[in-house]
Amino acid sequence: MRRMSDGVEAALHSALVLAGLPRGKVLAGKSLAELHGVSGSYLLKHLRALAAASLIEAVPGPRGGYRLARAPERITLLDLVEAIDGPEPAFVCREIRRRGPGKAKDPCVYKTDCFIKTRMLAAEQAWRSALRGQTLQDLVTDGERLIDEHNKAAVARFVAAEQR
Repeated sequence: MRRMSDGVEAALHSALVLAGLPRGKVLAGKSLAELHGVSGSYLLKHLRALAAASLIEAVPGPRGGYRLARAPERITLLDLVEAIDGPEPAFVCREIRRRGPGKAKDPCVYKTDCFIKTRMLAAEQAWRSALRGQTLQDLVTDGERLIDEHNKAAVARFVAAEQR
């Protein structure tokens, strides 16, 4: 399938951190950027996209920041990917079969969809379905099981000190 933008990775990691915040707390975009070692302006662009998609909330003010807009089990990985990269199909058929020396003179030859397009769109549907079937809560569960205790503790200390 298509190559997802780097923003998808930043969005997934940021959403995962926000999923661990205590109820009513927020984390500044600057803090999320520092935690992930990315520039604040870069991450802010992606946080705005997540907020525009109603996946996170931006709380304004000097004590403001970001938090999830809904429970992690109600946010799919497809929601997060599409918020950053958009819902447009990865494969776009340009009907190149109708060009060049092999093109058919009779337009009736092209009444059915290109079989390459059909297979590519079916593969994309399978990819989207797989992402739709996984949630942010699944990532939380994976993190609890797979992230080593030292790393968990370091992130927890950072988030506790930075949350508002």
